[in-house]
Amino acid sequence: MEPEQGDGRLRRQVTVTGVVQGVGFRPYVYALASRLGLAGSVANSPEAVVIAIEGEAGAVGEFCRRVGQEAPPLASVTAVSWTPEKPRGDTGFRIRPSQLTAGPSRVLAPADAGICDDCLHDLTDPANRRYRHPFVTCTNCGPRFTIIRDLPYDRARTTMAGFAMCGECAHEYADPGNRRFHAETICCPGCGPRLSLVTLGGQAEAGEGALATARRLLAAGAVVAVKGLGGYHLACDATSEAAVALLRKRKHRGDQPFAVMVADLATASRLADLGAEERAALQGQQRPIVLASRRASDAAHTGRLADAVAPGLADVGLMLPYTPLHHLLLGLPSDQPGPPALVMTSGNRSGEPLVTDDDEALERLADLADAWLAHDRPIHVPCDDSVMRIVDRAGLHVRRSRGHAPLPVELPFAVPPTLAVGGDMKNTLCLAASSQGWLSQHIGDMGDFRTQLVFEAAATHLQTLTGIRPEMIAADRHPGYRSGRWAAARAAGRPVHLVQHHHAHVASTLAEHGHDGSRRVLGIAFDGTGYGDDGAVWGGEFLLADYDGFTRAAHLRYVPLPGGDAGVRNPWRMALSHLREAGVTWDADLPCVQACSRDEVRLLGSQLDGGIRCTPTSSMGRLFDAISSIAGVCHRSGYEAQAAAELEAVARSASGHEGSYTFTIGSGDDQPLVLDAAPVIAAATIDVLAGVSAPVIAVRFHRAVAEAVADIAERVRSDTGISEVTLSGGVFVNVLLSHWCARALADRGFTVLRHHHVPPTDASLALGQVAVAAKQAKEE
Repeated sequence: MEPEQGDGRLRRQVTVTGVVQGVGFRPYVYALASRLGLAGSVANSPEAVVIAIEGEAGAVGEFCRRVGQEAPPLASVTAVSWTPEKPRGDTGFRIRPSQLTAGPSRVLAPADAGICDDCLHDLTDPANRRYRHPFVTCTNCGPRFTIIRDLPYDRARTTMAGFAMCGECAHEYADPGNRRFHAETICCPGCGPRLSLVTLGGQAEAGEGALATARRLLAAGAVVAVKGLGGYHLACDATSEAAVALLRKRKHRGDQPFAVMVADLATASRLADLGAEERAALQGQQRPIVLASRRASDAAHTGRLADAVAPGLADVGLMLPYTPLHHLLLGLPSDQPGPPALVMTSGNRSGEPLVTDDDEALERLADLADAWLAHDRPIHVPCDDSVMRIVDRAGLHVRRSRGHAPLPVELPFAVPPTLAVGGDMKNTLCLAASSQGWLSQHIGDMGDFRTQLVFEAAATHLQTLTGIRPEMIAADRHPGYRSGRWAAARAAGRPVHLVQHHHAHVASTLAEHGHDGSRRVLGIAFDGTGYGDDGAVWGGEFLLADYDGFTRAAHLRYVPLPGGDAGVRNPWRMALSHLREAGVTWDADLPCVQACSRDEVRLLGSQLDGGIRCTPTSSMGRLFDAISSIAGVCHRSGYEAQAAAELEAVARSASGHEGSYTFTIGSGDDQPLVLDAAPVIAAATIDVLAGVSAPVIAVRFHRAVAEAVADIAERVRSDTGISEVTLSGGVFVNVLLSHWCARALADRGFTVLRHHHVPPTDASLALGQVAVAAKQAKEE
């Protein structure tokens, strides 16, 4: 038995699990043990950080209490355990080499982190030997997930392996008093990595010259491909209408908004209205793109963003520099002034995955960029920027990627080793075992073959990092999804559990909130497209659900989706379809009729009359499209959900006292309730023809949806007693709708669960699939 605290000498083997490798945990342990006068050692193992600690009993007990409570900023400790050992009389404390075993790793890999204040000071201090070094990093910041090839986390198993430390770096690495003590990414101008620049004309430069030329090109209106942590960006001057228009034209971007990087919070505050939550998100170590209300600027103001950055939208996506290179590109105080804001959009062609390889960048971005600012540190894992919004003072992930992947989500119950492959849009994988689910970075849309290769690589990499070998696979029920076909082809005898799309949405919300599934909820899933059990396109769903299954309690009334994808790309088609279903004439004065030619109107009428390629849909996303076109906001979409996003933008510009439309709710014996939009369509049409403005129509529609949600919830509660409601699906990226729905439900006494840590979009499907598949497997 161990002596009591303060009585004699103790030795313990302490095991610490969580995100504890690549975050400066071993140097922290060394410092803590030294302060307490303890002897022993610390090492990484494939599953944890393992510590041998020996000394006076009270000090050993103090160490074990504090080791998980005072961890470094990037660490996340999930458990600390220890076993007693016989004292050996050790003296001194040391960091030992990693413990390698033949078995798989089960340690939590860290996410990439933005540059810390100490490293920023080094970067900007002329007296520091790392002054203006584009790759300044320490144990508290820098690349992690995107450079890790394998675990345990050591330099040799990252893409830093090819950069031998110089003498000075090696000395810092071995110095317990230095914050770069055992920093595996340590480097300096003497030992690399190094910048290079190539222009279309064949000019090549290196180092500071490459950076200076890139800044000159950006100031002159050029587009520069810039290699970052997780891939290439395409950058241009965000204050230049000509430069932004050039990039938009080259990338065939349509009106899809660009993200903008600014040097500091003061500049961001001049461009957008930032609350405390937006400021905190911008400055956090994850450094996401934050969508914030664009500030009205004086047209003569020199720092004003080009209108072409985010046409038709109320928000602008802002981010602060998260690498030393970004700070240098925007310019240090001693540099000549350059553009105060840079467009930083993904370095790829539309629909393709992010470019990470230097040679591939020269080829795939050849007609997009005027120059390439690269470096010689390889990127092992492509990783897009994360995107966030603030809803009711809480964060909402629009895209969960850099800074968050591959950190796990705690599951409310244990699951067998499972790989969930998500959907085909906004694809994200989830690899799960026990009570943790590791979510991949944003992978993208599975229509491109290169994206499918990234998808497969991500699945393999997650298995490498976690050591999990999935015993079953989960996928969407859609028979045409590429992700589902991949699951079937790779099953190798393992069971493949097919999960209904909107059930997965509801389950993902429950899982995120730690809901054990012992009681059903009313799950509201609003999106654009999801394969329904009856073969229709669902998307306006009210499900009585738990993890085991669901019953369709209500849905938006079916209308024809004319032409499939053509109906999605052309909101005027959905407008005319909804008008016909509502019995409203296609008046020539309606904007949605004026937006198309006579031939288009005639052909669509014939298509609807004959039911040719007209799949029935209950999609709330398509209803948003229809109202957007009826109100004259958006008739043809250049990117996903453009019509809905622009409708939200005009609604937010209204005064807020515009009233509401009203849905009708029908019911049948033993049938789901039906939410009928016909009265809303008719009322909106009357308003349009009477000259009511688009913002007023948009507000009335948003309020109508929120009130209908609450009305149906009340009907369901009266029948079932259920008073817990979840909101999921891509439509709930809309902050106005999310706020009004949550408020309407809360005002009537409902408990509302919304996404905060996982996006409400199809990026949440994989998490829900894991939870549902685990319950299905348990029942078999």
